[in-house]
Formats: sequence, structure tokens, C-alpha cells
Amino acid sequence: MTLDPHAGIPRPDNEAERLAALYRYGVLDTAADADFDLLAEIAAQLCGAPFAFISFVDADRVWYKASVGKKATQTPRDLDYCSWAILEDVLLSIPDLRQDHRTACIPLTAGPPFYQMYNGANLVTSDGMRIGTLCVLDTKPAVLSDACKNLLVRLARQVVALMDLRLRDREMAEALVMMQRLATEDSLTGLLNRRAFLDKLESEYERSRRFDSPLALLLLDLDHFKQINDGYGHAMGDVILRTVGEILKTRLRIIDSAGRYGGEELCVLLPGTDLEGALIVAESLRQAIASTAFVHEGKSASATASFGVAMTTLAGAGASALLQSADAAMYHAKRGGRNQVAVADNSGGLIQVATN
Repeated sequence: MTLDPHAGIPRPDNEAERLAALYRYGVLDTAADADFDLLAEIAAQLCGAPFAFISFVDADRVWYKASVGKKATQTPRDLDYCSWAILEDVLLSIPDLRQDHRTACIPLTAGPPFYQMYNGANLVTSDGMRIGTLCVLDTKPAVLSDACKNLLVRLARQVVALMDLRLRDREMAEALVMMQRLATEDSLTGLLNRRAFLDKLESEYERSRRFDSPLALLLLDLDHFKQINDGYGHAMGDVILRTVGEILKTRLRIIDSAGRYGGEELCVLLPGTDLEGALIVAESLRQAIASTAFVHEGKSASATASFGVAMTTLAGAGASALLQSADAAMYHAKRGGRNQVAVADNSGGLIQVATN
């Protein structure tokens, strides 16, 4: 162990690794937990002590996850008995805190609540890091039996087992979120992938039909994208796709959805949006893309996009028909000169909207 020049209680030699182990659990400053409370209550009952705590020794404080007998949140590290306990291999037992040079002057001994007995079993991780204690205290001197000490140590292992369980639960939940993300997200643009977007299209289309509310679909294709890849390289093409994806995400509402339909084709769903609103969104996105300078390794490129807009109607023939209409309108925009918006009307015809 080493002495911290700014503190009176020595720090373990593996302090950095110990703190890393503590932080890995993500337990500090979390809400009260009935399972941890129960373990602290059992410790108090088994040891016949009026006070019990589950504590974690942070860099400059001792933070309490559970407490019995006295509500406590945290204490400065150099004013807490647990900072001495983690210097021991297994357990620190002090029958009379007033008679021990390490603890006699600690304010909790010399002043309210005038603790006199302390027994703290270390919370030891699987890699041997002592990150905190399960401790019991009393305001009168007391000697715990070896049986009680043994039970306290075993109960401390249960605290760590509970922490490990919660950590695994959290890691599994995070892994599930990641798997769901990988299953639905396009890795380059961060938008929905084709399958996820088509699923979203089906569900939003059915919602639109059920509630007789408008639904707009925008399909956009980056103009001359092959020429960009050939002239600047595929890395620049990736930058453009990624940036356009960010443009879509930052300019859409939370209820809207954007996806990568394939290659350089992207799509946007606008629930509850009429034709006028859809045109405003499409034109805003078109202008944003056209005015963006795409930069990669010191080279700058520009790009434009052609948009097709389609709307649901009561006479609509399904989500696939909506997609086909938007696709036809988009190709009409490309044939008409690119960098513009075309709208499919309800009869299957096309209305050109000049925006270039």
C-alpha cells in the first residue's frame, strides 16, 4: 500500500485497478434496491448489531448502497472505517474504535453517532479486487464471535454474487439492444436497413388505413453516384451516404422513419403528413444535400438527389403499391434532369414539381 499525500488513510497499491473493477459494476449513485437492503438487514440480524451498511470505496468517498439503523449516502473516504477495511485481505474487526489509533479520531467515533464497534467484510470481485464492504457497527464495544465473522464474510460474497448477477443482466440487455440494432440498422448510414424499413412501411401503411390518416413516402436516389465513386473513390461515396443519412436523421421528426433502401437509394416515411407537408420536407432535404460539401482526406465533392413522393389514399392498393408509386416518381425526377422532386398522383400519373 502507498500513502496518498493528500489523505491520511493509505491507498492500496492496486488502486487504479481496484477502481476500474468498481466502476465496471456501474453501481455507484444508483437507486435503492430491496435485494441489497435485505442483505444488509440479514447482516445486522446475524451479528446482533443495530447498524449495517453495504459500502463502496470510491476514489475520494465511501458510497452506501444499503443502510440499516442510520440513513447514509456517502462519507469522505478518509473519514470512513471502510477505507481501512479494504486494506485487509478479508475482514477488519475493531471491537473498540476508541482504542484503535486508526479510528479513534474519526468524527463518527469522536462525535455522533459515537460508533465504538466495527466489523467490515470485504466485497471481493472474482479478480481479487476489494471494492467495498458489508459492515456492521454498534455504539458500544463488542467482540463478534468467529461464527458471526464467518457468516459476515459469507454474506459479503452474496453481495458480490448479486452484483455479478445484475452486471450480467445489464450486459445481456445491452447485448440484446445491440443485436436488435444490428438486425435493423444499416451499418453505413445508421438508418433502418431495407428489411426493417419495409416492415415499418407495412405497419405505418396499416395504421394509416385504420385511422384514415395520411402517410407520405419519399424515395430519393443520389444523382450520378457511380461517377462520384469512380472519380473520388468509394471512401468518398461512403462519406456522402453517411452524411446524407445524418441529414435525414437531424431533419426528421421523432415519428418519422428513414432507411437505406439499397445502394444509393434512401427512403423516408412521414406519418400523418399531407402532400403539402411532404413536399416541404422533400424540398428541404433536397436543398440540404445540394448545399453540403462532402469532404474526405482533403478532397471535397458535391452531390444532389432526385426525390419521388407518393401518398396513401383510401383507394390505395397496399404498401408495395405506395413504394412503386414513389419509385416511379423518383425515376421521373431523374429523367427530368435530376436534383428535383416529382410527385405521384392518386391515379398513377405524375406531377412534376420543378425544384432545380
